[in-house]
Amino acid sequence: MRGLARGLFASVVLLSASACGVGCRAAKAEDTGDTLIVGAYSAPREAFEEAVIPAFRAAWRRQTGRDIVVRASYLGSGAQARAIAQGFEADVAVLALDSDVDKLVKAALVAPDWRARTGGAGLMARSLVVIAVRSGNPKGIADWADLGRPGVEVLTPNPRTSGGAMWNLLAVYGSAAGDVKAKSAAVARVLDNVIVMDKAARESLVSFERGIGDAAITYEQEVHVARRAGRHYDYVVPPATAVIDVPMATVDRYADAHGRRAVAEAFVAFLRSRQGQALLGGFGFRPATGPIDLPGDARFPAAGHPFTAADFGGWKKIAPGLFAPDTGAITRVLDATREDREALR
Repeated sequence: MRGLARGLFASVVLLSASACGVGCRAAKAEDTGDTLIVGAYSAPREAFEEAVIPAFRAAWRRQTGRDIVVRASYLGSGAQARAIAQGFEADVAVLALDSDVDKLVKAALVAPDWRARTGGAGLMARSLVVIAVRSGNPKGIADWADLGRPGVEVLTPNPRTSGGAMWNLLAVYGSAAGDVKAKSAAVARVLDNVIVMDKAARESLVSFERGIGDAAITYEQEVHVARRAGRHYDYVVPPATAVIDVPMATVDRYADAHGRRAVAEAFVAFLRSRQGQALLGGFGFRPATGPIDLPGDARFPAAGHPFTAADFGGWKKIAPGLFAPDTGAITRVLDATREDREALR
């Protein structure tokens, strides 16, 4: 796969160098730069801005002799997908859910075969849903059930705007034994202790860093970013938790309209290259492919008994089954009053 990524990067660079042709060389004689627009969810902000984008710019310069400006926007995944669908002309989308990329397919912005074209099921990287806790874990939190104990204040973002929040609640739901009612009850117990629901995963962790709450449901990668910035707190990997898949795709309609397909595909290929994966790993992302556990890397605790979206039929089934307005199993818990949740408990 690493060879494939390097080959793709080389091929799109060659395409970029040759696409203009003799007829437009004179018109672009003074043009020595390229541009790329990336629409991303909030989690990879630091990895992109501090490492990935500078390294990609250097690689693009070496391969083409051209400079490149990369402009990136960061929002909650659902909000970013809506922005792109409504006219934010990103050339590449990096989102928290493949169902958010599929929304761009439905909007005729991304080709239906985006997973195959990206490679590795369309993934940029993976992470785990974990529980951030105060230093020393004073509440003794070890599993999802502990978040439902009296006196534990919990943060998680709003699943109506954040793809990360949907992963968070899937982790709680999927870890519980039993039928839909039992799993919904597990979610209800946790939600009863949620005191703040921010719009995005990053905002939720920022609230935690400001001293709000005892625990925050978040991406493992987000805690690694905080530690890099000198903010020290612990995190717990529950015995059973969800593996987060981070999808990416070229936004075909916009990339073609801008004349940037070559550079967009080069950026996607770079993210999946050996160098790109190493840079993402430095910011707490686990590799896009291969085992989720990395026993030789002390930065990443063992995952225990991880499960994936595929274990629940993928997001095409999860989104309507658990998060559809009014009818989704988790949505019904979210919309219920505390008194109604008591009936579930």
